[in-house]
Amino acid sequence: MEPIEFAYKITDFIFSKKGYEVKILDLRKLSSIADYFVICSADSDTQVKAIADEIDKELSKAGVKCYHKEGLNSLNWVLLDYFDVIIHIFKHDARKYYNLEKLWGDAPSILVEDKPVNK
Repeated sequence: MEPIEFAYKITDFIFSKKGYEVKILDLRKLSSIADYFVICSADSDTQVKAIADEIDKELSKAGVKCYHKEGLNSLNWVLLDYFDVIIHIFKHDARKYYNLEKLWGDAPSILVEDKPVNK
């Protein structure tokens, strides 16, 4: 799976746990640390953990292991590193404070909208 496809797949897991303000930043021309960042917001510690757990559970089922995890003790900002794609799950206020989108302002960004469920 191409890294951009992988990033979009991760957004599905984020939306399944009601994460919001989901963006994909394209870092390919700016840095060698990753191809993409996936950034999202959550309203509580519980929601941050639920999003991180869902991503880890679903990717583990698919045989994809997380290289590195950070922030699971404080739950203000959780980072999940999958080499080509790094996921940042922020509580809303922490996201505004750290403002990764401004820090990586030269990176093209894609705002990803949740897909409505057909009933």
